[in-house]
Amino acid sequence: MSCFLQAPVAHTILSSASSCRTVRRTKALKLRCGAVGAKNAAKIPMPPINPKDPFLSKLASVASSSPEAVLNSSAKPDTLPFLDLFESPKLMATPAQVERSVSYNEHRPRSPPPDLPSLLLNGRIVYIGMPLVPAVTELVVAELMYLQWMDPKQPIYLYINSTGTTRDDGETVGMETEGFAIYDALMQLQNEIHTVAVGAAIGQACLLLSAGTKGKRFMMPHAKAMIQQPRVPSSGLMPASDVLIRAKEVVINRDTLVELLAKHTGNSIEAVAEVMRRPFYMDANRAKEFGVIDKILWRGQEKVMAEVASPEEWDKNAGIKVMDGF
Repeated sequence: MSCFLQAPVAHTILSSASSCRTVRRTKALKLRCGAVGAKNAAKIPMPPINPKDPFLSKLASVASSSPEAVLNSSAKPDTLPFLDLFESPKLMATPAQVERSVSYNEHRPRSPPPDLPSLLLNGRIVYIGMPLVPAVTELVVAELMYLQWMDPKQPIYLYINSTGTTRDDGETVGMETEGFAIYDALMQLQNEIHTVAVGAAIGQACLLLSAGTKGKRFMMPHAKAMIQQPRVPSSGLMPASDVLIRAKEVVINRDTLVELLAKHTGNSIEAVAEVMRRPFYMDANRAKEFGVIDKILWRGQEKVMAEVASPEEWDKNAGIKVMDGF
């Protein structure tokens, strides 16, 4: 940095000798000012320059191509310097430029944050938290196919909290084929399927829970499972013959559901059909006994259950004598 001193002219006409002395004095002052400015500049810390800054990049490209444009840039009092070099001046960087700026925050994500289902999908988790309507079935089947394509050897975790093809009040919201579509997709996968019931697994959702890989079917301690007969959808103003056709289709879906539940729970078809005459609710222990799940997910469960005495030991410690026939 250099200083430019303008000495006022004291007289209109100066002698040649005094003019020479004045010129020498002015040069000496300029050199002294330049040295002081360089010394001060060495002491002032310079902020880091971002090489990807759009303003500096544009300024450097203009200076390399036509230096006279930078040197002869017009300085207007109402305009920031060098802004006239841009065809469309911008006083701030765009969000994309800020994303790429290393001086802004190098740890900032370079893309918008994903939604929660995408984060779960990245952990190979598929979550069913709604009744099985067409939109849910489409998403779940697509996620299962995508996870198998990504890695056919890693397990897929299917978390279930669904009332199946009905709502809480029992009204039908989807066809039974919605549950069968997800079931068929599960059966076609090469991956291990770890199913976990959280909340409720009712109807077709209970079938999906039992369809996991044997030994990998789990249930939370306070979750509920329930199997029931399929419901007849609302017939509306359908003629009697159409209602009969639809009722026959519901019976076919019921028989299919019974066969599949018997296959995955290890019970006979007759036993499953018998309990499905009315809604059959199961807590975690009952679902394990019925064969819907293999294990209850309870942190520290193994240690607690290992310390629990058997009923016979309880009776013996309590001094109770069990009589034959009781």
